[in-house]
Amino acid sequence: MDGTTRYPPRDRELHRRLVYGDESALGEAYDAYGALVRAVARRVTGSAVVADEVTHRVFIDLWTCPYAFEPGHGSLRAWLSIRGHHGAVARVRAAEAERAACGEPEGAGLGPGEEARMALHSALTELPLPEREALHLACFAGRTYRQVAVELGIAETAATARLRHALSGLADRLAGPSAGPGSPADEARDEC
Repeated sequence: MDGTTRYPPRDRELHRRLVYGDESALGEAYDAYGALVRAVARRVTGSAVVADEVTHRVFIDLWTCPYAFEPGHGSLRAWLSIRGHHGAVARVRAAEAERAACGEPEGAGLGPGEEARMALHSALTELPLPEREALHLACFAGRTYRQVAVELGIAETAATARLRHALSGLADRLAGPSAGPGSPADEARDEC
């Protein structure tokens, strides 16, 4: 990187074309990132049907409101991945609220391990955006810390720091207020 362009020019060009209503730009974005968004949504919801609906919604939002994505704040890949994650978490929360309204106890529709998975995804949504982007790239898109640095246009040390802070934040959120020294969250933080 020469320091003048922080993100790949493709994102900026795609964004410009989306803003001007170029339908082929939406097709390119979907072809490039649709599978990623679907995979993120599927991991959260556990349902291919819901993941498809979330993916559809994410790309409709990109088309109807292209200004929501700002190329100077991150890659389109990371932005779409985060939007997919948020949409999937919202769908799961809505389903839980509907079950609760029908008198079912909280977590009644969740299988073994589903409650923990939902707690993790809820905690992810509470992280600051820079940390969430880095964690999404590393965990959901399978990037190394070096690849995270390149995609976000930051130094490798900054990428490592963001990942460490994100993991520490997740540990704190998942442990709750009663966690103290020697807790699993404390041990996880020490391993990073």
